[in-house]
Amino acid sequence: MSPTPFISRNDVLSWGRVHRQLQEVAAPRFCDELPALLDGSASTSCLAIGLRRSYGDSCLNSGGAVINMGGLDRLIAFDETTGMLRAESGASLSQILAFAVPRGWFLPTTPGSRFVTLGGAIANDVHGKNHHQAGSFGCHVSCFGLLRSDGSSHVVTKDNQPRLFAATIGGIGLTGVIEWAEIQLQRIGSAYLDVEIIPYVGLDEFWTIAEESVGKFEHTVSWIDCSSRGANFGRGIFSRANWREDEVFTPHDDQAWKNVPFDAPAFLLNRFSVAAFNELYFRASKAKTGIARQHYAPFFYPLDAFLNWNRLYGRRGMFQYQCVIPADEARVAITSLLDGIARSGQASFLSVLKTFGERASPGLLSFPRPGVTLAIDFPNRGVDTLNLLSRLDVIVSEAGGALYPAKDGRLSPEMFRRSFPRWREFLEHKDPIMNSDFWRRVAE
Repeated sequence: MSPTPFISRNDVLSWGRVHRQLQEVAAPRFCDELPALLDGSASTSCLAIGLRRSYGDSCLNSGGAVINMGGLDRLIAFDETTGMLRAESGASLSQILAFAVPRGWFLPTTPGSRFVTLGGAIANDVHGKNHHQAGSFGCHVSCFGLLRSDGSSHVVTKDNQPRLFAATIGGIGLTGVIEWAEIQLQRIGSAYLDVEIIPYVGLDEFWTIAEESVGKFEHTVSWIDCSSRGANFGRGIFSRANWREDEVFTPHDDQAWKNVPFDAPAFLLNRFSVAAFNELYFRASKAKTGIARQHYAPFFYPLDAFLNWNRLYGRRGMFQYQCVIPADEARVAITSLLDGIARSGQASFLSVLKTFGERASPGLLSFPRPGVTLAIDFPNRGVDTLNLLSRLDVIVSEAGGALYPAKDGRLSPEMFRRSFPRWREFLEHKDPIMNSDFWRRVAE
């Protein structure tokens, strides 16, 4: 078999579309091609990438080469009795769900897009609406195959190589190439959930609803209006849900996409259009107050219905800012963050507020931890946006919070090290060849 070549491409972007640099890309179809690719990139650096739903530059390696793992997407083995699934790391969560849901199984936890690879979910230790019960994705990984640049191949578990396991979970792809992984799926009684919609008029109401929901609902999340001030400050829509038990196991349909075919003009997302959208969204959601039966696809993945929705932010792209604040500091810090964002006039219509639970993530660089997380999209307006995000950093840092590498495209080395105090321990297990634009920015 001829070795897969690296090809220069200028269309390999992260989901935020801010960083645009030439990438050397290889796209293997079989795992036995990987050793030669790592050896061929040894004079520079390498990074395994998936569907590039990370928003910043953690999935880019403009200083070296990237291996697109999307072709390594086979489901290897499944135990229908226990729900244990083994798959190649390029398999998407969408593929896994299409296979598992008709059999009565679901992902143990899932991020807001199903167009994420299994390897990417592990490398970023993603989380979902059920973190307060299930923890992060890495909590449900039993083992994985890891190929290192020295040619060694490892079957890694938390028992046989606990430190390498901890470094790889949430290790943003820097410990080697994840070839395959085994995860424990969750038994479900339906593909549908009972979803309750609750509008709230301010943060005090949010805290009350969130606290009373933790023990009663498996999935909780809140949209929050980040553009309003005055009487509408801190208003939002709280959603909470539990699985039904009606034994209807209808999977999602990836073909039912709506497309955003071109970059929207930058002027469309401004203070006034966002405020108008948020007002309409709040009123429309308020009209749906109560409990309704809903399929898992629109509940977990509402934006996946729109192909290339990131183009709504225009050619310059967007930054997502996601932080987590310790519970005892959250009320004050979240209020300060929302006030600063509202005053700036730069927020978008995509803003999420949620509580994290106590279950510890297994990774050294894992983002989820007990507290409250706020995630907001910002159109890229250059210096103005960067200055705003730096001001938000100060609030997060003073509260003892952290930022999420999978969503980041600009945090400083100092902020990274405060967010992840075990980063030096991680260095002991980083593969010397693996690198990314993110890592060069924060750690070198």
